[in-house]
Amino acid sequence: MRLSGGVEWALHCCVVLTSVVEPVPAARLAELHDVSPTYLAKQLQALARAGLVHSVQGKSGGYVLTRSPSSITLLDVVDAIDGPAPSFICTEIRRRGPLATPAEACTEPCPIARAMSTAESARRDALRAVTIADLAVQVDISSGEGTLDGVGTWLRTGNA
Repeated sequence: MRLSGGVEWALHCCVVLTSVVEPVPAARLAELHDVSPTYLAKQLQALARAGLVHSVQGKSGGYVLTRSPSSITLLDVVDAIDGPAPSFICTEIRRRGPLATPAEACTEPCPIARAMSTAESARRDALRAVTIADLAVQVDISSGEGTLDGVGTWLRTGNA
């Protein structure tokens, strides 16, 4: 299962948005992450459609989280960006070719579909178990205490 690059950028933006109260313009977030503003705007729009961030219009506009970071999971972000469809879709290959299994014998999913469904459930459970708040704590642990405070200051003022 491969997640799009947009998921990574969206997760970074959600974590960064935990460091501020006021809206942050998409261009400012793009500058922070050194990514195309157009590309990042698409990810932010997907997060907004999913109700994870709110777009505030006007001179002081930008994006803010709509809920507590502890209530936004990695799965919420992945589904917002890549969609909720499973990464594996069974096409019933066993019912094709010269030795095809008859349709009436296919009363339950094949072992491959069952194994992939189990893996998909485990993936979704793992993503559901981690929140944006959890990531924010880990950023401060791995990058140094106060890292997100410094990011918040930079977003607000342009100075770290």
